[in-house]
Amino acid sequence: MPRAARAGINLRALHPNLQRAKAAAPRSQQFSVIKANGYGHGLVPVAQALKESNGFGVASVEEALELKAAGITQPILLLEGFFHADELEQIQQYDLQIVVHHEQQLAALETLSAKNISHQKPITVWLKIDTGMHRLGFETDVAPEMVQRLMACDVVNKPLRLMTHLASADDMRNKATQQQIESFKTISFDENTEKNIERSVANSAGILGWMGSYSDISRPGILLYGVSPFLNEAGSDRGLLPVMTLRSELIAIKQCKQGDAVGYGGEWVCPENMLVGVVGIGYGDGYPRHAKAGTPVLVDGKRVPLVGRVSMDMICVDLRECPEAQVGSDVILWGEGLPAEEVAESASTIAYDLFCGVTSRVPREYVSDSSQGESIEGESSGGNYNGGNHSG
Repeated sequence: MPRAARAGINLRALHPNLQRAKAAAPRSQQFSVIKANGYGHGLVPVAQALKESNGFGVASVEEALELKAAGITQPILLLEGFFHADELEQIQQYDLQIVVHHEQQLAALETLSAKNISHQKPITVWLKIDTGMHRLGFETDVAPEMVQRLMACDVVNKPLRLMTHLASADDMRNKATQQQIESFKTISFDENTEKNIERSVANSAGILGWMGSYSDISRPGILLYGVSPFLNEAGSDRGLLPVMTLRSELIAIKQCKQGDAVGYGGEWVCPENMLVGVVGIGYGDGYPRHAKAGTPVLVDGKRVPLVGRVSMDMICVDLRECPEAQVGSDVILWGEGLPAEEVAESASTIAYDLFCGVTSRVPREYVSDSSQGESIEGESSGGNYNGGNHSG
């Protein structure tokens, strides 16, 4: 028998989550962000389930080519652009879209355009503007010049796309977001140039909370996976459905005595005679090592607290409120009935980190429109995913 740890991926939940984004910003195209292996959910299965997206955002050429090999036909955007000029050949060959965020990238496109090769495929470019994130992008005051340089490149497709990224949109009280939105709006061009530009501002938080960020294209990310992009909220507060449910089983139950220290370092001590359950999952599977004692876990649907340190292959839980539990009882670490946001907060991290941290030894079990799920043993990249009943 394999280890009990597994990640159930409910592909059926992706569609209504995408519809939530469409309903919030109905006039925007939706480029679904599926980088980092679909936030740990599986790159290809997620893309196939999100077939109503207008396009997809990934982090690298390798991710884009994986989607192309799987038959994905929607436009694919490289969110960090290209890292080296020699990637431009593949970008042209596979008709990938790119973000340009620094001078060297722009210069490489100008060099390529200057070669004046008659059969060159034009490249769709998203020019990134730094309106306050201070990470990637050109300053707003040089944006018109950068646009003119790109418009002059024969190898650059029209319309050109202009984008920025919101740094603090998860906090509705933070005035910096509105300042970013207004800064982006101040970038202006002559009438002819403006006709050849599309704009993109809204990420998940922008879509659900900042109407001023709506533009030609939105970029939903974490909301697709059922997580609220806002502080101190769960996805259900925004009508989102969880996609990943990480689960395992009780592999042992110990009758401990008052004063017994549980786990490495003996940091947690039993306050009374009690049952302690041992769950077959640990940081080797991606459960957060720094989850605090008291972090909620579901055993047969009942909330029980984590006790002791998280180890590589196991965690321990307090079963005083679940005395009927048995070896083999179902355990949910996050997902259906237990928001990932709540677990992440207890581990001083975010749900993104939980999802992306689920390791390759945890099989993904995909469920789509069929009643049967199917396990992809030990697969983390989605590279061998072959469709079947998982297309959703």
